[in-house]
Parts: sequence; structure tokens; C-alpha cells
Amino acid sequence: MIHAYLSQRSYWAQNRTRAQVETSMAHSLCFGAYQDERQVGFARVVTDYAVFAWLADVFVLEDVRGQGVGKLLVRSIVEHPELQLVKRWMLATKDAHDLYRQHGFQEVHDPALLMERMRS
Repeated sequence: MIHAYLSQRSYWAQNRTRAQVETSMAHSLCFGAYQDERQVGFARVVTDYAVFAWLADVFVLEDVRGQGVGKLLVRSIVEHPELQLVKRWMLATKDAHDLYRQHGFQEVHDPALLMERMRS
């Protein structure tokens, strides 16, 4: 379900292979959201557990959006006991700014400080 959503329905992980999804999950702290034993959401955190955390691959299935699932998922992540020492959290999103603002995230003040390296 996670691979199918990420590789076929997300805007950020189109065509990600199953092996890539499995490897990324194996090296992350993963969270799931469930309704009546059905998985309806997912997120993962890439972190050193002390200074930095990257919130990644967050999604909630379309048929349960607007029911507070995303809010509960993000809250459970930022309140997770193993992540309480993390000083800086980062994420990338183009469509859920209001959700993340509710949990203390804000736009980067100086995006020119950020750089990325992409492998083709």
C-alpha cells in the first residue's frame, strides 16, 4: 500500500521502486495511521535523534482526508519520545503548509541557505 501510493499517487515520489521504498523505510523511523485496522496514512522521519530530523513521505488516503488523520499523524510524530531532543525539523511540501504550521513548522526564512544535490 505504501509503495503503491508513493510511486503512483504522490507528486514527490513518482516511479520510486519498491526496493527504494523498502530501503528508505528500513533506515527511517516510520509511522502509520489506521482506521478499523486499515492503513490510511504514513510518514517517516530520517534523523540523528539529537539535532536534525527530516519529515518525509507523509500522506493520508484521499477518502479519509478532512477527518483529522493528518493532524493526528503529525502530532504523534513531533511528540514521539525518541524525537524530543531534535532541535531542527525540516520537510518539503507544496500543498499542506497549514497542517504543518499547526505543529510549529514555518517557511524557511532564507531559502538561499539551502542547497541540494540530486542524482539522476
